[in-house]
Amino acid sequence: MKGFLLAFVPILIAVDPLGILPIFLGLAEGLDARSRRRAILESVITASVLAVGFVFLGKSLFRLLGVSVDDFFVAGGTLLFLIATLDLVSGRKLAREGGAIGVVPLGTPLIVGPAVLTTTLMLVEIHGIAATLAAVVANVLLAGGLFLCAGALTRVLGQTGIRAGSKVVSLILAAIGVMMIRKGIVGIVAAAACAGGP
Repeated sequence: MKGFLLAFVPILIAVDPLGILPIFLGLAEGLDARSRRRAILESVITASVLAVGFVFLGKSLFRLLGVSVDDFFVAGGTLLFLIATLDLVSGRKLAREGGAIGVVPLGTPLIVGPAVLTTTLMLVEIHGIAATLAAVVANVLLAGGLFLCAGALTRVLGQTGIRAGSKVVSLILAAIGVMMIRKGIVGIVAAAACAGGP
Protein backbone atom coordinates (compact mmCIF):
# COMPACT_ATOMS: atom_id res chain seq x y z
CA MET A 1 0.00 0.00 0.00
CA LYS A 2 2.82 2.40 0.83
CA GLY A 3 4.46 1.77 -2.54
CA PHE A 4 1.14 2.38 -4.28
CA LEU A 5 0.64 5.72 -2.53
CA LEU A 6 4.21 6.81 -3.21
CA ALA A 7 3.73 5.98 -6.88
CA PHE A 8 0.18 7.37 -7.10
CA VAL A 9 1.03 10.96 -6.15
CA PRO A 10 3.79 11.60 -8.75
CA ILE A 11 1.63 10.06 -11.49
CA LEU A 12 -1.35 12.15 -10.34
CA ILE A 13 0.76 15.27 -10.78
CA ALA A 14 1.91 14.09 -14.21
CA VAL A 15 -1.63 13.22 -15.40
CA ASP A 16 -3.13 16.41 -13.87
CA PRO A 17 -6.79 15.33 -14.34
CA LEU A 18 -8.20 18.64 -13.08
CA GLY A 19 -5.93 20.52 -15.47
CA ILE A 20 -7.09 18.58 -18.53
CA LEU A 21 -10.79 18.67 -17.59
CA PRO A 22 -11.37 22.09 -19.22
CA ILE A 23 -9.56 20.82 -22.32
CA PHE A 24 -11.92 17.84 -22.42
CA LEU A 25 -14.92 20.19 -22.23
CA GLY A 26 -13.61 22.19 -25.15
CA LEU A 27 -12.83 19.14 -27.28
CA ALA A 28 -16.16 17.46 -26.47
CA GLU A 29 -18.20 20.53 -27.41
CA GLY A 30 -20.98 19.49 -29.78
CA LEU A 31 -20.84 15.78 -28.92
CA ASP A 32 -24.05 14.13 -27.72
CA ALA A 33 -24.10 12.17 -24.44
CA ARG A 34 -23.53 8.81 -26.12
CA SER A 35 -20.59 10.03 -28.19
CA ARG A 36 -19.09 11.70 -25.12
CA ARG A 37 -19.33 8.50 -23.07
CA ARG A 38 -17.75 6.56 -25.93
CA ALA A 39 -14.90 9.08 -26.14
CA ILE A 40 -14.32 8.78 -22.39
CA LEU A 41 -14.26 4.98 -22.58
CA GLU A 42 -11.85 5.09 -25.52
CA SER A 43 -9.59 7.53 -23.67
CA VAL A 44 -9.46 5.33 -20.56
CA ILE A 45 -8.73 2.19 -22.60
CA THR A 46 -6.11 3.91 -24.76
CA ALA A 47 -4.36 5.52 -21.81
CA SER A 48 -4.38 2.28 -19.79
CA VAL A 49 -3.07 0.10 -22.62
CA LEU A 50 -0.36 2.61 -23.50
CA ALA A 51 0.78 3.09 -19.91
CA VAL A 52 0.72 -0.61 -19.00
CA GLY A 53 2.48 -1.56 -22.23
CA PHE A 54 5.08 1.11 -21.63
CA VAL A 55 5.84 -0.24 -18.15
CA PHE A 56 6.88 -3.55 -19.66
CA LEU A 57 8.24 -2.50 -23.03
CA GLY A 58 9.26 1.14 -22.69
CA LYS A 59 12.99 0.84 -22.15
CA SER A 60 13.39 -1.98 -24.64
CA LEU A 61 11.36 -0.09 -27.24
CA PHE A 62 13.39 3.06 -26.77
CA ARG A 63 16.66 1.18 -27.20
CA LEU A 64 15.36 -0.76 -30.21
CA LEU A 65 14.07 2.28 -32.08
CA GLY A 66 16.68 4.73 -30.92
CA VAL A 67 13.90 7.00 -29.63
CA SER A 68 14.28 9.21 -26.56
CA VAL A 69 11.75 10.75 -24.18
CA ASP A 70 12.59 14.11 -25.72
CA ASP A 71 11.48 12.76 -29.08
CA PHE A 72 8.14 11.91 -27.45
CA PHE A 73 7.82 15.48 -26.21
CA VAL A 74 8.38 16.89 -29.70
CA ALA A 75 5.95 14.44 -31.35
CA GLY A 76 3.22 14.86 -28.74
CA GLY A 77 3.58 18.62 -28.69
CA THR A 78 3.36 18.83 -32.47
CA LEU A 79 0.18 16.76 -32.43
CA LEU A 80 -1.49 18.98 -29.83
CA PHE A 81 -0.43 22.13 -31.68
CA LEU A 82 -1.90 20.91 -34.98
CA ILE A 83 -5.21 19.92 -33.33
CA ALA A 84 -5.49 23.34 -31.67
CA THR A 85 -4.55 25.18 -34.86
CA LEU A 86 -7.29 23.35 -36.78
CA ASP A 87 -9.90 24.81 -34.44
CA LEU A 88 -8.38 28.27 -34.08
CA VAL A 89 -7.83 28.88 -37.79
CA SER A 90 -10.72 27.07 -39.44
CA GLY A 91 -13.21 26.63 -36.61
CA ARG A 92 -13.36 22.89 -37.36
CA LYS A 93 -12.93 20.45 -34.50
CA LEU A 94 -11.34 17.05 -34.70
CA ALA A 95 -14.19 15.73 -32.55
CA ARG A 96 -16.81 16.62 -35.13
CA GLU A 97 -14.90 15.23 -38.07
CA GLY A 98 -13.48 11.96 -36.82
CA GLY A 99 -15.24 11.32 -33.55
CA ALA A 100 -11.97 9.87 -32.26
CA ILE A 101 -10.94 12.37 -29.58
CA GLY A 102 -10.99 9.53 -27.05
CA VAL A 103 -7.88 7.99 -28.58
CA VAL A 104 -6.12 11.19 -29.68
CA PRO A 105 -5.68 13.63 -28.02
CA LEU A 106 -7.48 12.55 -24.80
CA GLY A 107 -6.06 9.06 -24.26
CA THR A 108 -2.70 10.23 -25.51
CA PRO A 109 -0.97 12.63 -25.17
CA LEU A 110 -3.28 14.38 -22.65
CA ILE A 111 -3.99 11.62 -20.08
CA VAL A 112 -0.89 9.56 -20.80
CA GLY A 113 1.80 11.62 -22.44
CA PRO A 114 5.58 11.94 -22.21
CA ALA A 115 5.49 13.18 -18.59
CA VAL A 116 3.43 10.18 -17.42
CA LEU A 117 5.50 7.70 -19.41
CA THR A 118 8.75 9.11 -18.08
CA THR A 119 7.47 9.19 -14.49
CA THR A 120 6.21 5.63 -14.82
CA LEU A 121 9.58 4.34 -16.00
CA MET A 122 11.31 5.96 -13.02
CA LEU A 123 8.75 4.69 -10.50
CA VAL A 124 9.07 1.10 -11.72
CA GLU A 125 12.72 1.20 -10.69
CA ILE A 126 11.85 2.64 -7.26
CA HIS A 127 8.56 0.97 -6.21
CA GLY A 128 8.31 -2.04 -8.49
CA ILE A 129 6.00 -3.01 -11.33
CA ALA A 130 2.91 -3.97 -9.27
CA ALA A 131 2.65 -0.70 -7.31
CA THR A 132 3.38 1.41 -10.37
CA LEU A 133 0.83 -0.40 -12.54
CA ALA A 134 -1.85 -0.03 -9.87
CA ALA A 135 -1.07 3.69 -9.49
CA VAL A 136 -1.19 4.31 -13.25
CA VAL A 137 -4.53 2.52 -13.71
CA ALA A 138 -6.02 4.31 -10.69
CA ASN A 139 -5.03 7.69 -12.10
CA VAL A 140 -6.43 6.89 -15.54
CA LEU A 141 -9.74 5.81 -13.98
CA LEU A 142 -9.78 8.99 -11.90
CA ALA A 143 -9.39 11.09 -15.04
CA GLY A 144 -12.19 9.14 -16.74
CA GLY A 145 -14.45 9.65 -13.72
CA LEU A 146 -13.89 13.41 -13.82
CA PHE A 147 -14.71 13.43 -17.52
CA LEU A 148 -18.00 11.65 -16.77
CA CYS A 149 -18.86 14.40 -14.29
CA ALA A 150 -18.11 17.10 -16.87
CA GLY A 151 -21.82 17.27 -17.79
CA ALA A 152 -22.52 19.03 -14.51
CA LEU A 153 -20.07 21.75 -15.49
CA THR A 154 -21.76 22.06 -18.86
CA ARG A 155 -25.10 22.64 -17.15
CA VAL A 156 -23.56 25.32 -14.95
CA LEU A 157 -21.73 27.14 -17.75
CA GLY A 158 -24.32 26.56 -20.49
CA GLN A 159 -23.62 25.85 -24.15
CA THR A 160 -22.79 29.51 -24.82
CA GLY A 161 -20.20 29.52 -22.08
CA ILE A 162 -18.68 26.29 -23.36
CA ARG A 163 -18.46 27.66 -26.90
CA ALA A 164 -16.93 30.91 -25.67
CA GLY A 165 -14.34 29.01 -23.69
CA SER A 166 -13.66 26.61 -26.54
CA LYS A 167 -11.37 29.02 -28.36
CA VAL A 168 -9.49 29.77 -25.15
CA VAL A 169 -9.09 26.03 -24.60
CA SER A 170 -7.70 25.63 -28.11
CA LEU A 171 -5.20 28.40 -27.42
CA ILE A 172 -4.18 26.65 -24.20
CA LEU A 173 -3.79 23.40 -26.15
CA ALA A 174 -1.54 25.17 -28.63
CA ALA A 175 0.53 26.62 -25.78
CA ILE A 176 0.88 23.18 -24.17
CA GLY A 177 1.99 21.82 -27.51
CA VAL A 178 4.63 24.52 -27.89
CA MET A 179 5.81 23.89 -24.32
CA MET A 180 6.21 20.17 -25.02
CA ILE A 181 8.08 20.85 -28.26
CA ARG A 182 10.36 23.34 -26.47
CA LYS A 183 11.16 20.86 -23.68
CA GLY A 184 11.89 18.17 -26.22
CA ILE A 185 14.20 20.37 -28.28
CA VAL A 186 16.04 21.58 -25.17
CA GLY A 187 16.51 17.97 -24.07
CA ILE A 188 17.72 16.91 -27.50
CA VAL A 189 20.20 19.79 -27.69
CA ALA A 190 21.46 19.10 -24.16
CA ALA A 191 21.94 15.42 -24.96
CA ALA A 192 23.82 16.28 -28.15
CA ALA A 193 26.03 18.74 -26.26
CA CYS A 194 26.87 16.10 -23.62
CA ALA A 195 27.60 13.52 -26.30
CA GLY A 196 29.92 15.92 -28.10
CA GLY A 197 31.66 17.11 -24.94
CA PRO A 198 35.11 16.10 -23.69
